[in-house]
Amino acid sequence: MSFIARRGLSTLIPPKIASPSGIGAAQDAARMERVVSFYEKLPRGPAPEIQPRGLYERYKARYFGKNPSAAPIAHFIGVMMLIGYTQHYYFHFRHHKHNAH
Repeated sequence: MSFIARRGLSTLIPPKIASPSGIGAAQDAARMERVVSFYEKLPRGPAPEIQPRGLYERYKARYFGKNPSAAPIAHFIGVMMLIGYTQHYYFHFRHHKHNAH
């Protein structure tokens, strides 16, 4: 087996934590106990879902999350209409309050 193939396979095989020859020794048994206790403390099961906190995160989770919808397109159009109306009012309609055009 070539060196490159052995090197590629070595990343797939986990390191030897416990060998059959070292289990009976007290020093290796204590080390093995630390490894086992470390892995026992790790959480099991799927990771809990992260709850959205801010306004943008809640909006993103609601409309782009598990059930994406086309509502953001309607929201964008509505916001653009609102901005357009306010600009039109500011630059044109406010002059018609007191003066005829």
